[in-house]
Amino acid sequence: MFGLSELAVILLVVVVVLGIKKLPELTRSAGKATRIFKSEARALREDDSQRP
Repeated sequence: MFGLSELAVILLVVVVVLGIKKLPELTRSAGKATRIFKSEARALREDDSQRP
Protein backbone atom coordinates (compact mmCIF):
# COMPACT_ATOMS: atom_id res chain seq x y z
CA MET A 1 0.00 0.00 0.00
CA PHE A 2 1.79 3.11 1.21
CA GLY A 3 5.41 3.22 2.25
CA LEU A 4 6.83 5.25 5.08
CA SER A 5 8.09 8.00 2.78
CA GLU A 6 4.67 8.46 1.16
CA LEU A 7 2.98 8.69 4.56
CA ALA A 8 5.55 11.27 5.69
CA VAL A 9 4.88 13.40 2.62
CA ILE A 10 1.12 13.17 3.16
CA LEU A 11 1.53 14.16 6.81
CA LEU A 12 3.71 17.11 5.83
CA VAL A 13 1.09 18.31 3.33
CA VAL A 14 -1.66 17.98 5.95
CA VAL A 15 0.35 20.02 8.45
CA VAL A 16 1.00 22.75 5.90
CA VAL A 17 -2.59 22.88 4.64
CA LEU A 18 -4.43 22.64 7.94
CA GLY A 19 -1.88 24.34 10.13
CA ILE A 20 -0.39 23.14 13.36
CA LYS A 21 -3.36 24.35 15.45
CA LYS A 22 -5.75 21.84 13.86
CA LEU A 23 -3.34 18.89 13.97
CA PRO A 24 -4.23 17.59 17.49
CA GLU A 25 -7.94 17.68 16.65
CA LEU A 26 -7.30 15.88 13.38
CA THR A 27 -5.22 13.12 14.98
CA ARG A 28 -7.81 12.69 17.75
CA SER A 29 -10.61 12.21 15.25
CA ALA A 30 -8.48 9.86 13.13
CA GLY A 31 -7.73 7.75 16.20
CA LYS A 32 -11.40 7.62 17.13
CA ALA A 33 -12.34 6.57 13.59
CA THR A 34 -9.68 3.86 13.63
CA ARG A 35 -10.96 2.46 16.95
CA ILE A 36 -14.54 2.39 15.64
CA PHE A 37 -13.44 0.68 12.42
CA LYS A 38 -11.44 -1.96 14.30
CA SER A 39 -14.29 -2.72 16.70
CA GLU A 40 -16.77 -3.07 13.86
CA ALA A 41 -14.41 -5.35 11.91
CA ARG A 42 -13.90 -7.48 15.03
CA ALA A 43 -17.67 -7.72 15.56
CA LEU A 44 -18.18 -8.83 11.95
CA ARG A 45 -15.47 -11.51 12.28
CA GLU A 46 -17.02 -12.81 15.50
CA ASP A 47 -20.48 -12.83 13.92
CA ASP A 48 -19.19 -14.79 10.90
CA SER A 49 -17.40 -17.34 13.09
CA GLN A 50 -20.58 -18.02 15.11
CA ARG A 51 -22.72 -18.82 12.06
CA PRO A 52 -23.17 -22.54 11.31
